[in-house]
Amino acid sequence: MTEDRSAAGWLAKLHFAEDALNVVILVVMAVLPLIEIVARIFGVSVPGSIQYVSMLTMWIGFTGAMLATRDDKHLALSTGSALLKGRAEQVARAVSVTIAAIVTGALAWGAWGSVEAEMASTQVIPPGIPVWVGQVVMPVGYAVIALRLILAKYKSWIARGVLVAVVGGVLWYAKGAGYETAEGVLWPGVVIVLIATGLGAPIYVALGAAAVLFFWADDVPVAAVAAETVRQIKSPIMPSIPLFTFTGYILAEANASTRLVRAFRALFGWMPGGTAVMTAVVCAFFTTFTGASGVTILALGGLLYPVLRQEMYPKGFSVGMLTASGSIGLLFPPSLPVILYAVTAHVPVDKMFVAGILPGFVLVGALSLLGVRTGMKSEVKRVPFDAKEAFAAVRGAAWELVLPLIVIGGIFLGLTTIVEAAALTAAYALFVEVVIYKDLSIKEDLVRVGRDCASLVGGVLIILGVAMGFTSYLVDGGVPELALEWVQGGIESKIVFLIVLNLFLLVVGCLMDIFSAIVVVVPLILPIGRHFGIDPIHLGIIFLANLELGFLTPPVGMNLFLSSYRFEEPLTKVYRYAIPFLLILILAVLLITYVPDLTLAPVEWVFGPQEKAIDIQF
Repeated sequence: MTEDRSAAGWLAKLHFAEDALNVVILVVMAVLPLIEIVARIFGVSVPGSIQYVSMLTMWIGFTGAMLATRDDKHLALSTGSALLKGRAEQVARAVSVTIAAIVTGALAWGAWGSVEAEMASTQVIPPGIPVWVGQVVMPVGYAVIALRLILAKYKSWIARGVLVAVVGGVLWYAKGAGYETAEGVLWPGVVIVLIATGLGAPIYVALGAAAVLFFWADDVPVAAVAAETVRQIKSPIMPSIPLFTFTGYILAEANASTRLVRAFRALFGWMPGGTAVMTAVVCAFFTTFTGASGVTILALGGLLYPVLRQEMYPKGFSVGMLTASGSIGLLFPPSLPVILYAVTAHVPVDKMFVAGILPGFVLVGALSLLGVRTGMKSEVKRVPFDAKEAFAAVRGAAWELVLPLIVIGGIFLGLTTIVEAAALTAAYALFVEVVIYKDLSIKEDLVRVGRDCASLVGGVLIILGVAMGFTSYLVDGGVPELALEWVQGGIESKIVFLIVLNLFLLVVGCLMDIFSAIVVVVPLILPIGRHFGIDPIHLGIIFLANLELGFLTPPVGMNLFLSSYRFEEPLTKVYRYAIPFLLILILAVLLITYVPDLTLAPVEWVFGPQEKAIDIQF
């Protein structure tokens, strides 16, 4: 018994050290760009700062993915094994864990091959650190994830040993297998992986397996997947993703939501349906920074649901409003999906930020109109406007309300790059919540906030890495060109294409998380959109707006599951509650789709008409 307690104590210390490491990485990522800003004022630069931030992005991706595995927070399409009982559940778990471990082991093997190839390079980071040193985290990360998948799902050391032997045997056999074997196992392997994904294996497993199997069948080294991961993370914009996410988690863990609710309630509460309007605005604000609708629903649901119910909004409306509001902030700067689309489509991110503002307000306005209608129909009591309270509430939340201005001002005034703006925003949010409001403690809260942030970032970046490998295969195989030929043969009208695109993206939004959907699907539809004369910036806003609807679309929209869990309502009831909101948002998305000036007119106004045409590289 004493030995068990001692082992548990050492494990707890190890986990704390792991959590602390991720916080240190996030803090250093934020500090280096800030030092660069100050150094630039004096006409100097920090040697290697950009390379170090890029390297740390890879580190937070893989150390965060290890955390996500430890805490069982990887994104998954479903948890099919949880719906089964007894022997069937054990079999389902065995299948999903075995396949996930085999695929992750294959990714580790390929990543080590990529690192070995990099060892031959003379490229270094000041003051002389070889580049491959920073990339070692890839094979190590994948290996730890594979091992943790096995350890977490099985408590028996015999079962663990057998599974490790199975995984090692499969990888050893695959290493020596020839081209003919690879071709033979391609499609059976795809089917098995799809089954495992349906039974609860993480999304990265499906995308990683697809990349590994198709490259292997084409006699291309599996290291190509890791090489694409490195290329993706080396994008100068990618470090902004963990930094903006860090900002969102700082706000979510502090009392920022309470202050913002008070401020927007004081401003909008006098209106018919004012509290519903406030709900839409506050949720959009939070989703903009977290980039994840699930965080918004889970973090704000407990605060806003009682407020809506206290003012006598119907139960179904209250649940539906919070379910729908969870994703409507994804078009506003500095939304992570907007940044990722800009990286994937090779369009300027500042133009994407401008392009998303009006469409974002259209979506918020659509939900607000439904709130106003419900408020009038249900004769919900209004809060009389009180100028004194409004001033006090806005002043109380002023430090947080200016956050978007820091991002937009820094970028559009040319004072900061997007990564520097992200670092400045994270540092500002941390200072405000720790020093000004004192909601968070460096000693007691920072490690917990950093752990939760790193888990999400790791879960996202590992998906992006393997998805980029799969996308590379599709592009090299000419799939975008084949898709274009197919569309040209069956669709002649731009309007018909846009209708088909709306329906297609609605399905994609249901079945795929938004991050992997961007990386995999965008390269396929860009040449088709260009064929029909659709500006890639407008296409991006259409794409993201439709994926927002996918979160809300029955039967498998992610927000529906999260809402069912958060509000303890049967999933079928959540479906019914969400339908009116889905319908009005569909109308809003159609408006965004067929009125391109909502997207492109602000871009022309800010950047000029000569900037409209953008060349897409593949």
